[in-house]
Amino acid sequence: MLHLRVIVTADKSRAVVDLLSTEPAVTHVVVLPGAAKVPPGDLVLCDVVREGADGVLVALRELGVDRDGGIAVEGVDVTLSAAADRAGDAAPGLGTDAVVWDEVARKTGEETRLSATYLLLITLATIIAGIGVLLDQPILIVGAMVVGPEFGPLAALSVALVRWRRATVRRSAAALGVGFLVAMTATVLSTWALTAAGLIDREMLLADRPLTDFIWRPDALSWVVGFLAGVAGMLSVTSNKSGSLVGVLISVTTVPAAANVAVAVAYNVPDEAAGSALQLLINLAAIVLAGVLTLLVQRVWWWRITRSHRSWTRRFAGRRRAPGDPILAQPGSPPETIERVAVVDRGVDRPSV
Repeated sequence: MLHLRVIVTADKSRAVVDLLSTEPAVTHVVVLPGAAKVPPGDLVLCDVVREGADGVLVALRELGVDRDGGIAVEGVDVTLSAAADRAGDAAPGLGTDAVVWDEVARKTGEETRLSATYLLLITLATIIAGIGVLLDQPILIVGAMVVGPEFGPLAALSVALVRWRRATVRRSAAALGVGFLVAMTATVLSTWALTAAGLIDREMLLADRPLTDFIWRPDALSWVVGFLAGVAGMLSVTSNKSGSLVGVLISVTTVPAAANVAVAVAYNVPDEAAGSALQLLINLAAIVLAGVLTLLVQRVWWWRITRSHRSWTRRFAGRRRAPGDPILAQPGSPPETIERVAVVDRGVDRPSV
């Protein structure tokens, strides 16, 4: 269940209220005329089940609410309401399977910014992984995987490719490229500093490391693991299940591979640097490809579920509107002038004035 807080100008308030009041996936509609001050307008509150949220948000944006007012979306952990239960029953599919594209795009888009925090986290993670490589300590490698923030830009890149947002593609690629470059440079410098301090040496890299040598020895399973991790990671993002993302981060060999590249460069071991670089590229490509394919499958699958639900609605529910379809009422039209017209080819009802 999601909670929407909508600020809408007075001339569009009637159309928004009509939309939300007649959408089966929406419940708990509250209208506070003139309550919003900046920007000025009416404040409309409502709850919407996740499986119907994407269609509602699209309809609100088609009415221009995001341009003239504002739309805020919050998650609701617990809802005790028979009306909410009815809204869930009326919407197609399950909430955990639904993709709220605006939510996913905003959530992943925030991870594309080259902030100081992002650069610091990926740098610290890479340095920790570099030490773990030299000590042959998987626990340090796992810790570095969890600290690393690189999955955010990877997920954003996948979403941007599916929705073809070129600006986001560029920002995501820049965040990944600059982030790894800064992190590996810092790891090279830290390796030299620790070597000068006598804490590590080149022989540690050249020694047998049975627990971590997989990092610079990529094989077919590297691609398989990266691809599966990408699928699981994207599902955790679209379903809003952040707990699953921790396991994804632990399974992906990106930061450790970058760290191994840096350490090998610092000690002039070209074959290990090349193998680690290949491992890094394999995992990055596998994750992005898996993310894109996962989103495309989810889009097609949800379209089929919605289409099937609309077909059932047309057949058994008369002229009841299917969840997610917009109501295109003219702003300011009084209820008595609105005539419901069934649009057979889409299975929705449009108000016409």
